[in-house]
Amino acid sequence: MKRARVVVEAKAAASSVKRISPLPKHVAIIMDGNGRWAEKRGLPRLLGHRAGTDNVRRVVEGFSRYGVEYLTLYAFSTENWRRPGEEVNGLLDILAQMIDRETRVLHEKGVKIGHLGRLDALSSELQGKVHKAIEMTKNNTRMTLSIAFDYGGRAEILEAVRRLIRDHVALEDITESSFNKYLYTANVPEPDLIIRTGGEQRLSNFLIWQAAYSEFYSTPVLWPDFGEKEIEEALTAYSHRERRFGGLKAEGETKGGSGN
Repeated sequence: MKRARVVVEAKAAASSVKRISPLPKHVAIIMDGNGRWAEKRGLPRLLGHRAGTDNVRRVVEGFSRYGVEYLTLYAFSTENWRRPGEEVNGLLDILAQMIDRETRVLHEKGVKIGHLGRLDALSSELQGKVHKAIEMTKNNTRMTLSIAFDYGGRAEILEAVRRLIRDHVALEDITESSFNKYLYTANVPEPDLIIRTGGEQRLSNFLIWQAAYSEFYSTPVLWPDFGEKEIEEALTAYSHRERRFGGLKAEGETKGGSGN
């Protein structure tokens, strides 16, 4: 009964948004600008991070209405551990609160939650919360939401190489396809579109293997302010791109986009 209700809600929501085609199957977002958002308002940086976390549900619902199947959010990089201890501890507290607050809501909306990155640096209590969220939502199919926390692209590649060696994989059996299976994103397609908020123009060690042919879109809007208008603008910009893979157009591509 609940699944049927979710399907009905999804169809109703999709009918209320602008039709954009083609759409990316997988959108990944570098959520930048929380600190600047707080500073502009004379607030502590942690309140900016909290505002950014509060925006996650709105963005998930926004992309889901358009029918985007996979959404990945870059929440905490391996480099973020170098920030002041007070800020790091605050970010961990915010993550715990977000899991407690949002997991049930996302589950009821048919969203499957995944984690990209390492967990061993987190407390056993926080690890348990992450595992519980993943387990609770594992059979959902409306959207897959991956949270990249304690994630770094270079660290991911190094870990994949170590696992290949530990598994004694023969050199001739190491291909792009087999290597992909050792990445954190083994069960997630490569991103079609990577969005960065806050105006910067770099990947910052995010999905650097997977982003080889991704379209990149930067917006000056700070993450806490990124909403429905910005989602529509990003998806519209993507629909006008002519995607090429090694100089070749994507299969089924028409002028102004790719056939996804």
